[in-house]
Amino acid sequence: MKRCPSCRTDYPDDAQFCTKDGTRLIAKPDAAVADTRATATPSRPPGESAASGAGLIGRVLDGRYRVERKVGEGGMSFVYLASDATSQQRCAIKVLSAALSQDTNAMARLKREASLGMRLAHPNVCHIMRMGETEDGLVYVVMPFVEGEILSDRNNRLGHIPVDDTVRLVKDMAAGLQVAHELKIVHRDLKPENIMVCKRPDGTDYAVVMDFGLAKERRAGAELQKLTATGIILGTPEFMSPEQLRGKPLDARTDIYSLALLTYEMLTGRLPFQGRTQQEMMIARLRSEPIALRKMRPDLNLPEAVEQVLLKAMARNPDDRYQTALAFAEALGAAGGGDAGAADNGLMGRLFGR
Repeated sequence: MKRCPSCRTDYPDDAQFCTKDGTRLIAKPDAAVADTRATATPSRPPGESAASGAGLIGRVLDGRYRVERKVGEGGMSFVYLASDATSQQRCAIKVLSAALSQDTNAMARLKREASLGMRLAHPNVCHIMRMGETEDGLVYVVMPFVEGEILSDRNNRLGHIPVDDTVRLVKDMAAGLQVAHELKIVHRDLKPENIMVCKRPDGTDYAVVMDFGLAKERRAGAELQKLTATGIILGTPEFMSPEQLRGKPLDARTDIYSLALLTYEMLTGRLPFQGRTQQEMMIARLRSEPIALRKMRPDLNLPEAVEQVLLKAMARNPDDRYQTALAFAEALGAAGGGDAGAADNGLMGRLFGR
């Protein structure tokens, strides 16, 4: 079971947000224990090869990556910590399940993902460095090993994140997204679960955008369109832009919309659109205006200028939003660093494009 940390209402495991106030749900203590047990003794899906489990530990892949231990798993993949004999650095090895490794369409999509990912080297992006195949026929990708706290966990732990901290993390996310957008790559699945908050040597936090697995080039041909299908199938509903919900062509501005939703949740602990069901919340994004930041959390005394920046970034029409991720981050930084009540026309013009 899950529980809303705000109103304490209980929900089933597959729910993600409270239908009363939009707050992200957290696992109840008893559910967390059950999840830990399930991770400790995972059951393999039918057809899963033993080589994708503990059998890889101690092996050297591609003559350079020594697999040390398993650090996580999903429905169709296992993630390992490995050491690179060439660079002497740690890396993450994501090994796909046997069933997925034999899926022709999935492999075509993964090869495209890998070719894109290798162009995304940036401190604020976890990119694919290499793709290979084990002797057992299992496909794997090599990525930087990123240690930190998942942003959704931080949101749940703190309830909301202060403006200054939010501005800094959004600046990092925008920097990573900007690199992708300049390469004509759109993330399409930006959400708190895909952001890792890490520590620099001096103890300060920085954000890394993870999982460009749904990334797609804007100038895609017919075959690529068949592989990626539509955004409504591949994205995460809670953070989809209106054009993504409608299955329309996407560009960088869909990520800006999702980044704004993510920012709103960081600042308030809630989402700006409400409904009794996930479907109602999706419809609200298509037909309704977002709940203003300070109306959602009047107790936090959030700056009016920050509220206005987010309203612009969450405009239903992409033409009415900020046109680049960096422009959004810069506007948010200016709004969050000043006294909104004393903002002059010059500052407001810089924030809102006047």
